[in-house]
Amino acid sequence: MAFAASREHVDRVERFDGVNLPVDDHAYELGVLSHVIEHVPDPGPLLREAARVCRALVVEVPLEDNRSASRPAAARGREELGHLHRFSREDVSALAKSAGLEVRADVADPLPREIHSFWADTAGARARALVKAATRRGLFTVAPRVAERAFTLHYAALLTPRT
Repeated sequence: MAFAASREHVDRVERFDGVNLPVDDHAYELGVLSHVIEHVPDPGPLLREAARVCRALVVEVPLEDNRSASRPAAARGREELGHLHRFSREDVSALAKSAGLEVRADVADPLPREIHSFWADTAGARARALVKAATRRGLFTVAPRVAERAFTLHYAALLTPRT
């Protein structure tokens, strides 16, 4: 908190306990929950509280409810990262609805080659990472919903109160 408070353009920093934000309703125009809700045991209360204090929310999660993420190695990786949930696009929409929100716009995208090759420390590992990234990008380009069922995509949704 001290680091955030020391930033030049930060007016206020509050610790969020995951249930209550000490601010008025609609105190903020936009809230961003980027790679947060997959780490929370019960994301519903968090999303409802964020919706109370923000006029709109951007929620970003990995879409991990797919075949690739069902592998034991992927499960171990999620566990190491602290992911408690494997979301699908439909899960995010249902969670939004339960918080009185709806998805106004969304975008999904496979990981870029830089992410696939980040830990690649040999020529062979880099080559495999590049092939993996290109294969996923290719499938996503021609059949995005098939790709979504096959492997993890990054997903962001703009949520606003239901009308």
